[in-house]
Amino acid sequence: MKIVLAEKVSPATLAVFKEQPEWNVLTHDQLAKGLEAELADADALVVRSAVQVDAKLLESAPKLRVIGRAGVGVDNIDAEAATNRGIVVMNTPGANAIAVAELTLGLMISMARQVVKANSTMHNGKWEKKSLQGVELRGKTLGIVGLGRVGMEVARRALPFGMTVVGYDPFVSPAVARENNVELAPLDELFRRADYLTLHVGLTPQTEGLINATSIATMKKGVRIINCARGELVQDEALLAALKSGQVAGAALDVFTSEPLKDSPYFNLENVILTPHIAGSTNEAQEAVGIQIARQVSDYLKMGVVQNAVNAPSLTFEEYQLLAPYITMAERLGRFISGAAQGNLESVQISYTGKLSQAKTDLVRNAALTGVMGSGDVNHINAAAMAAERGIRVHEEKKDPVSGGAGTTLKLVLHASGGDVTASGTVLHGTSPRLLTWDGIDIEAPLQGTLIAIRNHDVPGVIGRIGTILGEQQVNIANFALGRSVRSQRVPQGQALAVVQIDGKPANAQAAVEALRKVDAIASVRLVDLEHTSQDNDAKDEA
Repeated sequence: MKIVLAEKVSPATLAVFKEQPEWNVLTHDQLAKGLEAELADADALVVRSAVQVDAKLLESAPKLRVIGRAGVGVDNIDAEAATNRGIVVMNTPGANAIAVAELTLGLMISMARQVVKANSTMHNGKWEKKSLQGVELRGKTLGIVGLGRVGMEVARRALPFGMTVVGYDPFVSPAVARENNVELAPLDELFRRADYLTLHVGLTPQTEGLINATSIATMKKGVRIINCARGELVQDEALLAALKSGQVAGAALDVFTSEPLKDSPYFNLENVILTPHIAGSTNEAQEAVGIQIARQVSDYLKMGVVQNAVNAPSLTFEEYQLLAPYITMAERLGRFISGAAQGNLESVQISYTGKLSQAKTDLVRNAALTGVMGSGDVNHINAAAMAAERGIRVHEEKKDPVSGGAGTTLKLVLHASGGDVTASGTVLHGTSPRLLTWDGIDIEAPLQGTLIAIRNHDVPGVIGRIGTILGEQQVNIANFALGRSVRSQRVPQGQALAVVQIDGKPANAQAAVEALRKVDAIASVRLVDLEHTSQDNDAKDEA
């Protein structure tokens, strides 16, 4: 085996690879022929963030089996090109969680005690003790958005300071939250209660611009905000205005929409602490990241064990070809049903029939969980582990198909604190993912493109009203599927369904959804984009 370490690694990282004496391990300072030449016969490549692993570089690596990224972000790796060449791309999520959590607490203390200003004035020969009176963390409420590895580490460190910790993460079970002494709350309540607000979520269509003029207006006057996650979570114009008005007393930012940060309005504000994306930059974290990726790459080369892969299933090519359309269907079904669940998710039940009951369904399961959880750091490889980490129980069963029903189906049941929701799907003609049932009601609809999912009273005129509103908003209907409860001719609110597929995702689709929400006979409406993972959850609660 030949392993190329294209960037500097710690001695401990190198030692993991040296445990295999027969392996040829080249470090970054041993690439005399150049990286492309050395990759000609390499089995593994390990990088950090400086080396760009693009399609052109991969053309020079015909034998490459795995790329290890010592870190989380894989922006410098063309994962699609790697996938096309059958190369597994691995990263190391969570290895720097403690480092990020410690800086988060450090920034909170710095804001509370005006450490930066105190240091600056002292270096300028000034003794301004009276103007530097601070506040304590004790007795304050810390709001944590995102309770993954980093968020939970922050919570564990904040509690000994005497803080009340309130968290928002729809994919963390109440049991796990209780075990960590974290109170779960809806996002708007968390915003209202927090004295300190810290962000620890990935960048998704749902989280982009999470901190904006509207959300800031709901917060306590004098709230302090910390962002060590992604710069795009914050709308800078809104935060700048709030910092100047005093609505936000202070902010500590380690990440920015555009990096490196240059000529920023933040430079002129004394109530902002700025650090150059150093949250994960500790000696210990960098060593942990290096050791972790070395072990993952070694395990893959020795045993074929795939860990923290961002692009590749652990199936043979033939198995993957058979399951590929069901993988797609499973993720879209999960995404569709996820928007209907209310409250925190506690468990997921997955049932397989037909071909799926005889197949290796790990990747199908993970695809469904990826759709359900929808978080930026969840993928087809790590979804089950992420669910377990968040306290979400996953139950699977394989059984024969119901007589007269579709031969191969997947059924999902989400058990959430607000009640259960169910849906089932299949694949028609080998390529077409279809919704079969939704909460026990038969309704066949395509699981592709942009959908408008509607619950309504089973009364006359609803279908016509839907068509009229969509027409008025210039939204073209590609497919219109209907379902109703068979328990009676007239059924309660929310027991008739419509799934409308529209062409593309026009800008005025949202206006149509808002108009539909005003119809008395309609109980709920959701806009579901199955191509880009963005969903618009209804302002009317699901029944």
